[in-house]
Formats: sequence, structure tokens, C-alpha cells
Amino acid sequence: MRLINKLTQKLQRHPKRIVFPDGMDHRVLQAARQYATKRLGAPILLGERQKIKETAFRLDISLDHIRLINPVRSEDLETFAQQYFESRKNRGVSEEAALETVSQPNYFASLMLANAQADGLVFGAGTPASKALPSLFRCIPLRNNVETASSVLILDLEDNQGLDIHGGLFLSDCAVLPDPDASQLADIAISTATLAHHLTGETPRVALLSYTTYSENSPDPTVTKMAQATKLAREKAKTLDIPILIDGEVQADVALDKYAAKQKDVSGDVAGHANVLIFPNLHSSNIAAKMVAILAGGYGYGQIMTGLTKPAAQVSRGASAHDIFATSVIVGAQATDRKLLLT
Repeated sequence: MRLINKLTQKLQRHPKRIVFPDGMDHRVLQAARQYATKRLGAPILLGERQKIKETAFRLDISLDHIRLINPVRSEDLETFAQQYFESRKNRGVSEEAALETVSQPNYFASLMLANAQADGLVFGAGTPASKALPSLFRCIPLRNNVETASSVLILDLEDNQGLDIHGGLFLSDCAVLPDPDASQLADIAISTATLAHHLTGETPRVALLSYTTYSENSPDPTVTKMAQATKLAREKAKTLDIPILIDGEVQADVALDKYAAKQKDVSGDVAGHANVLIFPNLHSSNIAAKMVAILAGGYGYGQIMTGLTKPAAQVSRGASAHDIFATSVIVGAQATDRKLLLT
């Protein structure tokens, strides 16, 4: 069974409220309707109420059990504006600017999440990441002992394509950091592994990728970076209460293909069994993720934000209604206590 189907069944027992700042987008409306119909929780759509209703009427979409909020008319607007002003006044933000800022759907949604008026946030359907991400990062803090926010693309592969994967393939970082250093990569590895364990219950088997495997004394700074990140990630993993297996730097075929790992004399619990892939930079991760999703016939969901105290995800502007729905399921599951989710 696909990961999304499993999480949908679990979320029906632990429903969550998901806020969508792009509430007037027809794909978001369709995704919210499916979320509500499957009894996964209450979707919250932001935007002009009349326009949302008109779009829903045109598409014959029921708005039953879907909450509509126009940020500029909300009774929470002034409270949110004051809260944002207090947090940003040392950076030169005035009260007037704060009010104007939080009236924007992405900021309003982030503050709803920060104030526990929503359990999760799915954004990006109608907004470029460069404009949507700042609102999230300015309103939602990092988790304790985490220095780097990052993102994960989850590939839900048909029949796992012969791979030793039982809950999806987690790829990171595919959206946030263009060229993370070794310390940031270690943070990314641990955050991604923690999310993988949370959603699947499986032991995360983390491979930090490179174009070469175990290349000692390599003059290539990227190879050195991945080797250093592997050591740092192993140290961080010792402080956690979940099992995490980590190896690197290794090639992608060594990480995923048992035969390739054997042929290259690479052994261990990760070789040929990886379910978490950590890439050297944004170029390699984003290119690989999109190619795999298209060529392998899999579904790619996310980007799921990691390292933050609240669950959120950024979908592509090219996302389908199904992509948005599935991403909201993952965010809802992310907002569910791990012990409850795995029962």
C-alpha cells in the first residue's frame, strides 16, 4: 500500500486542521474538498470569501465543513499584526507595515499556525517559493538543537521499483538551501531521518550522496564536505531516541542497489537499502527528484519543511489537486504525535 493511503487511514483517527493561504485556487479547493470528504480534519481556506464561493459554485464543489477566512476582515488581524510587530520591530518594521504584512495570506496563515489556530500549513500553489518561504521562516521558529531549516521531497513509488523501501523515499534538501555546508547537511540528514521515522515507523537508513564512494583524501571539496557531514550526522544521531543508520559519502547506486553495493565491495546496513537520500546541493537534489518522479512513475510530494516547530509544506505552482491533497495528508500526519500515528 502506498504511503499516502496508509497515512490517510491513520489521519482519519487523528484529524487535523490544515490552512491553505491560496484558498481561491481551484486546485486547492478540490484538494480541500477531498480532505474534508475523507474526514481527515477541517481545511481552512484563506482569500476573498465571495470569490472562493463563486469558484466552488462553478466547479460544483461543496464547501461543507470547510472554513473560509478573509485575512483583511478577520478579527485576528490586529492581534497578529501586533504580534508580528513585536517580533520584528528591532529590524525596523513599523506597526503600519506589520498590519499590511500580516494581511497577506501567507503571513496570516503562518501566524495562524504559530498561534495553534491550525495544525499544519500547505502553501505555494499560487506563490513562488522565494515569496512564500520568508513568511514561514519569520513566523515559525526552529526546533531545539536544530540550526537549519530544510525541505524533503517524498517519492511514493509504484511497487517500490524493486527497491528495499517500505514507506517512501525521502530526498533532501530539494528547495531551501542552495549549497549547504557540512554542519547544515548533518542537520538536514537528522531532520529528514526524524520525519521518515515519524511517518513510516521504519528505521531511517540515511545515505549522504556523492559522485564517488569512500574517496579518502579527495581533493574535491564537495566530496570532503559529504564525508564531514556523515561524521557530524552520526554524532547528532547518538543524542536521539530513535534508531538511525547513516553512511556516506556514497554513490546513488551504492545507496539504493544491493547488487551495485556488493559489486563495489560496500557493505553495511545502509548500502543497497537507503530510504533517505541527502544531496550535496540544491542543484543535484532538485534535478534528481524531478527526474525520478517522472521516469520511475512515482509520485513526488512536498516540499515538506523540516527543522521547524510546526508542520508546513510548500507545493509547486505546477502541482495538481492530488499533489496538494497528498501533501496536506503528510502535513496532517506530521502534526500527529508519532506514537498515535504508528498505532
